[in-house]
Amino acid sequence: MKTPFSVMLKPRGAICNLSCAYCYYLPKEQLYPGSDFCMSEAVLEAFTRQYLAAHPGPEVVFAWQGGEPLLMGLEFFERAAALQRQYCPPGKFVSNTIQTNAVLVNDDWARFFKRNNFLIGVSLDGPQAMHDAYRLDRGGHPSFERTMAGLRRLQAHGVEINLLTTVHSANAPHPLDVYRFLRDEAGVLFMQFIPIVERAADGGVTERSVGALEYGDFLTTIFDEWVRRDVGRVFVQLFDVALGVYLGHPAGLCIFAETCGQGLALEHTGDLYACDHFVDIPHRLGNIQGTLLPNLVASPGQRKFGLSKRASLPHECRACKVRFLCNGECPKNRFIPSPGGDGGLNYLCAGYKAFFTHIDHPMRLMAAELRGGRPATNIMAVKY
Repeated sequence: MKTPFSVMLKPRGAICNLSCAYCYYLPKEQLYPGSDFCMSEAVLEAFTRQYLAAHPGPEVVFAWQGGEPLLMGLEFFERAAALQRQYCPPGKFVSNTIQTNAVLVNDDWARFFKRNNFLIGVSLDGPQAMHDAYRLDRGGHPSFERTMAGLRRLQAHGVEINLLTTVHSANAPHPLDVYRFLRDEAGVLFMQFIPIVERAADGGVTERSVGALEYGDFLTTIFDEWVRRDVGRVFVQLFDVALGVYLGHPAGLCIFAETCGQGLALEHTGDLYACDHFVDIPHRLGNIQGTLLPNLVASPGQRKFGLSKRASLPHECRACKVRFLCNGECPKNRFIPSPGGDGGLNYLCAGYKAFFTHIDHPMRLMAAELRGGRPATNIMAVKY
């Protein structure tokens, strides 16, 4: 049986029309000096054909990111959709997601997304001052108003949207302001929160980074409002993933899975990397124009990369009561020395432990309701 995997597509590589201060991907431009940073039709065709042939299951998701993928232009994505139709085997269904800053979205883009059933992830860090703290363009100008204009165009055309909010030093102290803005003013009920953890030259983290306990407090505060009034109406990715685990499902996010290695990244050249957060020479698996995609995914190096997440888990994590939810989170954040000295603890460990401990009781109540054939929304009437 084929093993499921996903690939994050970078058709413009690290090129972006913004220059967000915390962006971890912009420096990847240095991997390809002199490149035009545009995915060729040959690479696009090779990936589409191989991905559709190799991917198990009825639905195949093409996930486009960057940099800023919309810099490729509308014609590129029209061609991508055409190739998907051409190579899609009988019995399979293709869907597309794009993560964008929405600055370039106009009516033509919005009509295309609606016509082709694209799910659009819009990067929005909260109210204007919080968003513009770090999300500036290359000229140092704020992006909030342009992002909101793009979001409103998508909404006007009925495009399916979710919001990606990074949590950093500017917005982490204001969790309810962020959550209520996304829910009530932006008007999007599907959202995810991504912590900014930037390594500093001295081995610590930058001043932009969210603190570990600060991130736990941010999630806990939003959870408490959500569980009292928004269950079944607002969908927060991390909360949904946790509830799934309480119901006995595998973690729906790679960062919380016991092992990894099934979420890869494809650069504009056709080079395949182990993970979006490990796009570097040691983690380059090969090029899909020279080696077939499934062979690269199943390569010994990639298997070792995926299994090392579990193998490198320190004793403190193995004995932790919330390990079943966290599994040490993403290896990129495991740089805190563990008391036992047998591995790196996750920088965010204290925050995750506090948050997952806090939500244990309500999560168990919601899981019990769902197992009994009752709605999880019943939790909102429970006093606990």
